[in-house]
Amino acid sequence: MQYRRFGKTELQLSVFSLGTMRSLSTADTFAATVSAAIDQGINHIETARGYGQSEVLLGQTLQRLGKATRDRLIITTKIPPTADAATMAAHIDESLQRLQVDAIDCLAVHGLNTPEHLAWVQAPDGCMIALQAAQQAGKVRHIGFSTHGSLALIQQAIRTGLFAFVNLHYYAFFRRPAAAVELAQQHDLGIFIISPADKGGLLYTPPDRLRELCVPFEPLPLTYRWLLSQAAITTLSIGPAKPEELTAPLRVSDRTEPLTAKEQAAFDQLEAAAQNTLGSDRCHQCYACLPCPESINIPEVLRLRNLAIAYDMTEYGQYRYRMFENAGHWFPGRKGNRCTDCGDCLPRCPSGLQIPNLLRDAHQRLNGPERRRLWG
Repeated sequence: MQYRRFGKTELQLSVFSLGTMRSLSTADTFAATVSAAIDQGINHIETARGYGQSEVLLGQTLQRLGKATRDRLIITTKIPPTADAATMAAHIDESLQRLQVDAIDCLAVHGLNTPEHLAWVQAPDGCMIALQAAQQAGKVRHIGFSTHGSLALIQQAIRTGLFAFVNLHYYAFFRRPAAAVELAQQHDLGIFIISPADKGGLLYTPPDRLRELCVPFEPLPLTYRWLLSQAAITTLSIGPAKPEELTAPLRVSDRTEPLTAKEQAAFDQLEAAAQNTLGSDRCHQCYACLPCPESINIPEVLRLRNLAIAYDMTEYGQYRYRMFENAGHWFPGRKGNRCTDCGDCLPRCPSGLQIPNLLRDAHQRLNGPERRRLWG
């Protein structure tokens, strides 16, 4: 296991972090998963107020493991933004009680996703007042934020200077936040990448087409390597449901060097396949088509279409697509079938895409039944 400096926090985090959202089947499974992660060199465990009983189970597990083990671990929890300081202060105290700790090493504002959320943080009586008071009282050591927001919002939050770390969605198949990664590095923020195996493409169950294009590598370790090769990134989240699911990801936990020629060749092959398959219908993710009068998240809809056609990542595309109109600010935007052919986006697309037709095609390919979220 390699360890990296988590930005201005000066903490040394393992390059893989244990996310606890999925390890909730039983208390014994939860404890066994945490123990197995620690035994394999993971020193950073992430939970959240919204992850069911995760904080409670982690607190019980920490007590079982003992003070010596707790003292060498770094614990992150996440609390949603609140419009007032008093509510945030109460939530911090509740998390401390559930975790059974005197101090939370890293506390993230969970889901800083909208301009309103950022306004709550910056307001004179907003939630940052409570976070900073808790920090001064020794209840919280470092303050950061997690986000599903737009690139512009993420950059605005980084520039506030209020945060020491950021949790980002940034993957080999979703590179738009690269500018946020660069800005976070400039501001010396620790960078935590959220769920690259799941949110990054359901890569623990890759389609055959994707596997063939990644030969001689498997898609999941290859995308881990792509992330770990970037020195700005501190740590990647893995969310095993049981101890055995730690094995595969941690095989590359000592591989933080730049990509090899063969690894880069695999990415070049993926790029060539996307261009050859999609041709003139390929969305290049410039975001010039936004805003859409019907609030369709055009770039994301077409990104999912790109992946489904180029790499047969249809299951992933359906998983993400059906979150539109179901997950609020966590996954904003409406589905492609909401297009009214107004044509507003057409002159703004530098690739000259027939966007309304592509939106309808994406909807036909990707729309499916609702799926219950693991947390709310």
